[in-house]
Amino acid sequence: MSDVYIVGVDMIKFGRFPEKTVPQLGAKAALMALDDAGLKIQDMQALYCGNLGQANAMVGQRILQEIGQTGISVVNCANACATGATAFREAWMSIKAGVFDCVLAVGVEQMGRGLLGGGGGGSGISKEGLLGSGTMPAVFAEAGMEHARNHGTTFEQFAKVSVKNHHHSTMNPKAMYQIETPLETVMNSEMISYPNTKLMCSVNVDGSAAAVLVSEKKAKELGMGRAVKVLASVLTSDPYTDRDLTMPDVNAVTRLAAKQAYEMAGVGPEDINLVELHDCFATAEILHYENLGLCKDGEAGRMIDDGDVALGGRIPVNVSGGLLSKGHPLGATGIANIYEVSTHLRGEADKRQVEGAKIGMTHVIGLGSACAIHILEKVA
Repeated sequence: MSDVYIVGVDMIKFGRFPEKTVPQLGAKAALMALDDAGLKIQDMQALYCGNLGQANAMVGQRILQEIGQTGISVVNCANACATGATAFREAWMSIKAGVFDCVLAVGVEQMGRGLLGGGGGGSGISKEGLLGSGTMPAVFAEAGMEHARNHGTTFEQFAKVSVKNHHHSTMNPKAMYQIETPLETVMNSEMISYPNTKLMCSVNVDGSAAAVLVSEKKAKELGMGRAVKVLASVLTSDPYTDRDLTMPDVNAVTRLAAKQAYEMAGVGPEDINLVELHDCFATAEILHYENLGLCKDGEAGRMIDDGDVALGGRIPVNVSGGLLSKGHPLGATGIANIYEVSTHLRGEADKRQVEGAKIGMTHVIGLGSACAIHILEKVA
């Protein structure tokens, strides 16, 4: 089986674009990634598209209508917040299996405003408001409070995550927001679901990102100077856990994916130089330090206090600004994370560059459940 390389990757600046259609947003990122690779749509053998909001609209084919219909295979993916990463993984698998040598993965989303989750299908009496809440702020607030009960994590430690990520965003021209948010500002902003204030919640934005993946043979033909090797690509769903299912387990799916990813890549947490993880809420980032093995259980609060996860720290996390500042267009997030890590491995991240970065990890989780982890390695 061939190793798989990223030879082109890019994303648009996240924001709100009501005048654009979803295919137009996706087409822009696709063309940017193709330009980055020095290739054209005629060179692609397949397109894998991730989009959640218009999952039945054949968005991948509509993107091709914008940039060139060449008759290639198109696969459309929807997998909650892991949608973009799932499209990337499907593209990776097609090359790994030897079916294609050169494919395009696109993630795109146009978001509304307001809370995600809650309500839901099924019959009978809804649990919403009776047995807690299924809205995402509430789910991750509950998970954060469980961590606080078990490990003594404080409101201030959760808030410091937002301070860090908003600071990182000031160095990322593609982030939706690029503003400093001092600790007192974060802690005193509108409370959404304790301990998550408004500035500790991810931003609903429009966005797209894309990547060109190739086989080792094709990468050598094109030149390996800026190529990034995909060491591991893992997608998991929830394993069974014996617990009260009215409060979702937001940890097990990531721990399972991380274990498999480290084994596939032949590396450990100590080898990772930077991480883009799923900080849908500040509480989530704290949990995932431990879920990804970046520290032992109960040590996540210390990591944020000591600056281990800030730019210049032992293992910088969400140097892009994360979902808290960069924004979280569900279908695009997974590939946008891959863009960020690839940019550091190429040494092209400018003011936010993680010096000496050789191996990076991306992580997204969609409750319902799906978790995708990719481990990437600098080639040249």
